[in-house]
Amino acid sequence: MHADVAFEVWSSERQRRIEHVLDRALTFGAGTPAQLAEAMRYAALGGGKRVRPLCAYAAGELTGAEPEAVDALAAAVEMIHAYSLVHDDLPCMDDDVLRRGKPTCHVAFGEARALLAGDALQAHAFAALGVSSVRDPGQALTLLAHAAGAAGMAGGQAIDLAHVGVAMSLPELETMHRMKTGALIRAAIRLGAACGRPLATGETAALDTFADAAGLAFQVVDDVLDVEGSAAILGKTAGKDAARNKPTYVSVLGLAEAKRHAASLREEAHAALSSFGGAARRLHEIADWVTRRTS
Repeated sequence: MHADVAFEVWSSERQRRIEHVLDRALTFGAGTPAQLAEAMRYAALGGGKRVRPLCAYAAGELTGAEPEAVDALAAAVEMIHAYSLVHDDLPCMDDDVLRRGKPTCHVAFGEARALLAGDALQAHAFAALGVSSVRDPGQALTLLAHAAGAAGMAGGQAIDLAHVGVAMSLPELETMHRMKTGALIRAAIRLGAACGRPLATGETAALDTFADAAGLAFQVVDDVLDVEGSAAILGKTAGKDAARNKPTYVSVLGLAEAKRHAASLREEAHAALSSFGGAARRLHEIADWVTRRTS
């Protein structure tokens, strides 16, 4: 796709692309139980903003990688994200009934099958990453495992569950979200960039700084939309954080200050990309998109 196309066109094309990649990756033969395969596809296909794959494709463009080189790892990251949503929505976690505008996986398929679908999506993600064209598959597997594990996404969710009804300071809240949300976004960017030219000294740190700021901004906006949005627009239950008395950026900072914080994080994300010039165009656009979205 030509570099001068608008972000809306570029992102729509990449969202369609990852849908096709996931569709192929989640097409199973006769050896897979049909109901499990159906639940996996239900959880991963047909919705979502695809923030993490978009980050991977954008980082790949920054280092000169073709989309084909990024496909497998973008799908791997999105399958990890999809599995985490299935598990987070379970009654033993956030107990939610709506995701991406449709019943959550456990509502549609039962708790046991949803749990297994999440497990299988996680395993399938690592299988996809193992056959990708990334330069160092072993390093890529380690990076994704760390982002998804106890020091990353799963650890962040554990902290979240432990603080229902318990106040958190802003630094504590940001540490949690760097793990729960930011770690996988950072991994997507690192993995996408690894499909192209090697990064120069300091470039990896710059991308990590961008991912950290953009990931936190995404979460701040999520918290704002949980207050201001509706289920019809968001595709998920609105107001659930306040109902469960969970610490959020809005509860810690207030609504107006949370919006200002998101804008500040957006500027921090832009500043982190200053050394990359025009090659970082799509990452810049993603930073704007995640902080200005309305759903």
